[in-house]
Amino acid sequence: MNGRADFRESNAEVPRPVPLIGADYIPTEEERRMFAECNDESFWFRSVPLAATSMLITQGLISKGILSSHPRFGSIPKLIFACIMGYFAGKLSYVRTCQEKFKNLENSPLGEALRSGQTRRSSPPGHYSQKSKYDSNVSGQSSFVTSPAADNIEKEMLPHYEPIPFSASMNESTPTGISDHIAQVKVNKYGDTWDE
Repeated sequence: MNGRADFRESNAEVPRPVPLIGADYIPTEEERRMFAECNDESFWFRSVPLAATSMLITQGLISKGILSSHPRFGSIPKLIFACIMGYFAGKLSYVRTCQEKFKNLENSPLGEALRSGQTRRSSPPGHYSQKSKYDSNVSGQSSFVTSPAADNIEKEMLPHYEPIPFSASMNESTPTGISDHIAQVKVNKYGDTWDE
């Protein structure tokens, strides 16, 4: 022995760490190929058919008089809008299929992150699917203990704001809870003034 305690069991499975995928992640060559494949397939098999179908339906609705055409540009603006919406609907509809393709990649950090993200979503928040048997036996206690004095200091340091009552009858440009008293001043024909 080298003076260290070895707590590993021979048949214990050690979970692999989940890779952190951020904005600075550089995809592997296989992932780049998969991105290109997903982009092409989503364009040709989803975006083009949905854009064409939405344009045909829009043109049909315009010719039947259900939708009105623009006085100057005709049906072009509505057709362009339908085409753009069909394009994005096609791209969005292919996201799950593309995610499944990435999950099926063998040596892909991105695929591993997607696979582990799926297991995290299926369990309730704050729950880990695998507990270590070397965790402490103390349950329900936090390693963080605050005293009532610390709570009082925190409450004293934070500013206390009074909520302004809401009134639906007031104009939204004037805040409720604040009243301006404007004195009515009367002037007679001699120029004398008095408050009312």
